[in-house]
Amino acid sequence: MSQPSPDRSTAPSSARPDASMSLLNNVMDHSLDDGYAEAAARRRADGSEGLPRTLRSKLWLAAGLVVAALVVTLGAAEARVSAPVVAKEREELIDRIDAETEAADTLEADVDKLRTDVSERQRKALERHGGAQGQLVALLSGATPVEGSGVKLVVDDAKNTDEGGGGPRESSSFSDTGRVRDRDMQRVVNGLWESGAEAIAINGQRLTALSAIRAAGDAILVDNRPLVPPYTVLAVGDGKKLATAFRDSSDGQYLNALKESFDIRTSMSEQAKVRLPAAASLIVRTAEPKAAGRSAADTGKGTS
Repeated sequence: MSQPSPDRSTAPSSARPDASMSLLNNVMDHSLDDGYAEAAARRRADGSEGLPRTLRSKLWLAAGLVVAALVVTLGAAEARVSAPVVAKEREELIDRIDAETEAADTLEADVDKLRTDVSERQRKALERHGGAQGQLVALLSGATPVEGSGVKLVVDDAKNTDEGGGGPRESSSFSDTGRVRDRDMQRVVNGLWESGAEAIAINGQRLTALSAIRAAGDAILVDNRPLVPPYTVLAVGDGKKLATAFRDSSDGQYLNALKESFDIRTSMSEQAKVRLPAAASLIVRTAEPKAAGRSAADTGKGTS
């Protein structure tokens, strides 16, 4: 005998549609813990809710408020008193900085003046003791300004200096970019000397046999003086022969490869007259003039 199928329509119509979510409903209906609710009701019943009602409690509250007000008042007063002191100390510190800066500038000016005086005395001594060749020795050593025909070579960083890698420098390091490096200027100067230059200056800095071209970070230093691009190289010599010889030299080809690989900007032009200043200083620490009648082997030192 078959069992009658249950009639689903007999379910009570009053059942909540979310009856299966009893736990969630309980959390939502009783969001405040029952213990907190009972404690609040108890305080309302015994009159302990709100401000204190006994005299002792009121006195303690008043004392607390007085202490808090006193602390705030003292803090404000101390800040008001110390403000002028801090401002005065700040002004005194600024005055000291200004005074020390002025003193440093004065000392730097004195050093430059003394350096110029020493260089001038060295040049005069070199010309006086050089005999018949004094003028030539002063010229070759950079002790005197010179002028004559020559070439002007301008070397500048590429417009976009972020890209690099490979190229004639045979390096892919971070420094191998479109920036002109100290070793590039070394090769340029050596190439000009080899091509027949008689005197060279970079951005107004005269080069001598003791000059050094180095790097400090991204800056190029010539005799410890920083240079700023573009780098203008002036060389005295037969302009046409000097320019042709430099372009055909290995250093000239190196500079051309830098231009093709890194877009370093270069330009060379012949000049009817260029003027180079004297070297900033001529300090010889090792070489000494050979004494009359004595050989270099006798003194054990080099000769100038």
